[in-house]
Amino acid sequence: MYLAFRKFYQLILATLLIAGVQAVKGQSRLDQYIQQGLTSNQSIKQQTFMLEKNVYALKEAKTMFLPDVSFSTTYSKAEGGRTIDVPVGDLLNGAYATLNQLTGSNSFPKLQNQHILINPDNFYDARFRTTLPILNAELTYNRRIKQQQVELQNVEVLLYKRELVKDIKTAYYNYLKALNATRIYEFALRLVVEGQRINTKLYDNSKVNRTAVVRSENEVSRINASLISAKKTAESARYYFNFLLNRPLTDSILPDEITTLPTADQPQDDNVSAREELTKLRIATAINGNLNGLAKSYLIPKVGTYLDLGSQAFNWQFNNQSRYYFWGISVQWDLFASGRNSYKIKQTVADREALQSQTDYVRQQLLTELKVRQADMQSAIAQYAAAGTQVKASETYYGDMLKLYKEGMAIYIELLDAQNQLIDAQLHANISLFDTWIAYTAIERANASFTIQ
Repeated sequence: MYLAFRKFYQLILATLLIAGVQAVKGQSRLDQYIQQGLTSNQSIKQQTFMLEKNVYALKEAKTMFLPDVSFSTTYSKAEGGRTIDVPVGDLLNGAYATLNQLTGSNSFPKLQNQHILINPDNFYDARFRTTLPILNAELTYNRRIKQQQVELQNVEVLLYKRELVKDIKTAYYNYLKALNATRIYEFALRLVVEGQRINTKLYDNSKVNRTAVVRSENEVSRINASLISAKKTAESARYYFNFLLNRPLTDSILPDEITTLPTADQPQDDNVSAREELTKLRIATAINGNLNGLAKSYLIPKVGTYLDLGSQAFNWQFNNQSRYYFWGISVQWDLFASGRNSYKIKQTVADREALQSQTDYVRQQLLTELKVRQADMQSAIAQYAAAGTQVKASETYYGDMLKLYKEGMAIYIELLDAQNQLIDAQLHANISLFDTWIAYTAIERANASFTIQ
């Protein structure tokens, strides 16, 4: 029995020994998972599609400064309706009759009065129209706003990526935490099963009383239940991690070997200016400035030019007489709108003040969050240090009780108590270790120090 206890003791020390703080050589697998998540996550894809939409909106705004060519045609068929009466016969027939008498000929025929339909009959008008804005402040401000909306969506994508990185890291550390807890319970189960076998044999030989056997059976049941719970926790953590990476939920996860705290030289400054939330507010303020300019653009006249190249005639005739061009310049200047434009300007001013107030509030909120995360990190480090001390004390206590039990100077219940203290200490050390990494991940998120590639 002593050899079984000794074997377990050595396995525990070899796999879960809490060392001093030192730099982790690398977490290449986690880095690879992060890149995979940034590439395949559905939320990131949705935001990327929104960015693509805004880029097309910007391109559309730029085309507003280019010539616009359109083709239009009309054809009319009419009968009846209003007419224009032209008394050509009344005006000229008398003169024509006199001329015929003087010349002794019929060279000047008799004319009929004309009745011309106002609605043109069998008439077409086809033309190509080219328009080009020369001066239009609204188009200029609209293009600037579209450009800033692209920048805003870029920041939104970066914000989603940063949040995803935090979620992936946290899920990964939770998985490793549960995985290590499973290993601890597996080792513990092997030990208590062996202890149950030995105590049962000793009881059969009247070497120990019934209490040792009952306690052994109880420990097997308790550790087995804890092992099942730890496996389910690890399984749930694996499902969530794979969900973040948009992989099949049952895919396996390759763990990094993490046995130390984050290095002490990592960035821990109190600057939150790199947070995407503040960047979004700065861009929103810039958009508000352009909206203010857009509201004031009524003071600047709109100037444009147009050119029509077409043909119009009756009976679908197309010749030199039907073809035409028509060119012109248009000027529009809004001089009076019953105060509507001034109200729009005041709205943008109110929005600007609201954005400034929101920016101050969000900055203070983010700074508070960072302070809280830093306090959590300090608490986690303190818990880790305490866990290390507790592990060392439990190791010493377990070693002493193991010697006493070997020499027959301690009962099994006392050895079992020392064993449980060691297991609990190892579990607490495992939890506190990964809690420091989770707290550090929260600080990375709070001050936006993680570099998004």
